[in-house]
Amino acid sequence: MMGKLKLAVFFSGGGSTLQNLIEHIHSGSLNAEILWTLSSRTGIAGIERAEEAGVPAIIVPRKDFDSHQSFSEKINDHLADHPVDLIVLAGFMSLYHYPPEYNRRVVNIHPALIPAFCGLGMYGHHVHDAVIESGVKVTGSTVHFADNEYDRGPIILQEAIPVLDDDTPETVAERVQELERKLYPAAIQLISEDRLWIDGNRVKFKSP
Repeated sequence: MMGKLKLAVFFSGGGSTLQNLIEHIHSGSLNAEILWTLSSRTGIAGIERAEEAGVPAIIVPRKDFDSHQSFSEKINDHLADHPVDLIVLAGFMSLYHYPPEYNRRVVNIHPALIPAFCGLGMYGHHVHDAVIESGVKVTGSTVHFADNEYDRGPIILQEAIPVLDDDTPETVAERVQELERKLYPAAIQLISEDRLWIDGNRVKFKSP
């Protein structure tokens, strides 16, 4: 893709993923620009982070809508007037139905190895609690193209870390978050370089 990849970043919390992307853009390691952000909640730190970075923050409270559909339609009205190349879900806790023309143009990151420990209710500490309880030996992070279901869609990047005998949900979360800070910008950069293609449900890579 020529020029900078134009992003909209959606969040529901502290905005740490947004901040990470901003830092990668400023360092030159991510060839993108964030045109606007969207929060599904009011009064959260992510809004402040966006404003501090000089990026417009649109607030569409999920609680104001009686269905995922009406909530999504409100977002899509704004999207129609302010189009982007890619929508980045960054701790966005609400199901979002994007317009058909944005198929394969919405990405998400999940703090586990999809299809394990994912789906409705599997977010944040719930994921890491389940990982420890299950006794698995590995977990990790997954960047994927989003579809209209929770934590589903072709996987772009996925990396594992070991679950150690003395791990707690908190120590696992810390190491997964460190991994996420690396994987998400890397996946978005691959998209900006037009180096991905999808064969069935598998994402494949073109040589640089």
